[in-house]
Amino acid sequence: MKWYRFLVVAVALIATNSLSAQQSDTTAVAAKADTAAVAAKADTTVVAAKIDSLPAKVDTLPKKRHTPIASVRTLGAVAPIDTLPTTSDELQIILYNDNTWRYVRTKPSQRDQKIFSEYWNTSVTHVYYGISADKLPESIPIQLIDSLSGSHYPYKGWMSSKYGPRGGRGHQGVDLPLKTGDPVYAAFDGKVRYSNFSSSGYGNLVIIRHHNGLETYYAHLSERSVQAGEWVVAGQQIGKGGSTGRSSGPHLHFETRYKGQSFDPERLFDFKTGELRQAELLLKRRHFSINSKYEQDFNDEEIANQLAAKEKSAAAAKSTAAAKSTSTKSSSSKPTTSVSVTKSTSLKSSSSATYHTIEEGDMFSSLAIKYKTTSKRIQELNPDVDPTKLQIGQKIRVK
Repeated sequence: MKWYRFLVVAVALIATNSLSAQQSDTTAVAAKADTAAVAAKADTTVVAAKIDSLPAKVDTLPKKRHTPIASVRTLGAVAPIDTLPTTSDELQIILYNDNTWRYVRTKPSQRDQKIFSEYWNTSVTHVYYGISADKLPESIPIQLIDSLSGSHYPYKGWMSSKYGPRGGRGHQGVDLPLKTGDPVYAAFDGKVRYSNFSSSGYGNLVIIRHHNGLETYYAHLSERSVQAGEWVVAGQQIGKGGSTGRSSGPHLHFETRYKGQSFDPERLFDFKTGELRQAELLLKRRHFSINSKYEQDFNDEEIANQLAAKEKSAAAAKSTAAAKSTSTKSSSSKPTTSVSVTKSTSLKSSSSATYHTIEEGDMFSSLAIKYKTTSKRIQELNPDVDPTKLQIGQKIRVK
């Protein structure tokens, strides 16, 4: 029996040692796995850091500069059935037969009177006679949407022909292939200036003038759903696509113009997604050249913005250093005077601030012109304010 007990004890010892060895191996493998994971994570961090430190290449497109803005609800071929008044005689609520409603400017505001009266002709396509690009400002800030208005793609899809030189002539817009009868929508709120058959090659053409002075052209339509003088809203169907006029097949020819000068519509819309690129557009005089395309200017403008940001940062750092130096020097010689000057400067800065109460039609761009500043500066002074959702009666700082 002794040998039997000895055998049992020996087997138990062997099993225990084997189990301990397995646990040890498992722990070692887990430790190695953890070490490998940490190493891999470290390597990934290093690689990411190296990628971030690489200089941006001019020949590659940078990341998107703006947050795209989705279209407002599509109204389609609907008819107004009732009108409700508001506190403003320039603004009404229109009820449609598809159970939707919209705020609509039924007449131009005081500040928009000239936009809808000067160079207004319902029987001529191009009306801005005598205005050439060199007579326009170097930079023109244009608010595309605000708290009472939105945007909508005229038609969403791929482009068969872009803005720019084509066949020895200038192609003043973009071509969006479609099927005859497909709906075409108003890009922004506005008033129809022209709705007729144009003998100049446009075929059935609708031209809408908007509150910011822009005009949008919708050509080669098979049908026109609006008449000259009508007020329309973004997303409202204004016609159906077709191939009328000088056209080789069904498509929408879409143009964007300011004071009669065309510019690349891709500066406004991403036609593949149907999104508005930004709420505010800074038109530059060089954009009116037929050779100035959005894609070509993309990198140049991005690099310019980066350089401007670096210069601003460097100037701020230099100013801070100078202020610290002056403060240290003053405190060592005349501490009482230094405190007094600081308080005086603070009070002066606070008292010199200028505020504005938002009224109907106010936009950062118009306020920038009124107060001789920039839209960007107003946004910096009001970081929590969305320029597309300004509320009447809202108080913002402009200086």
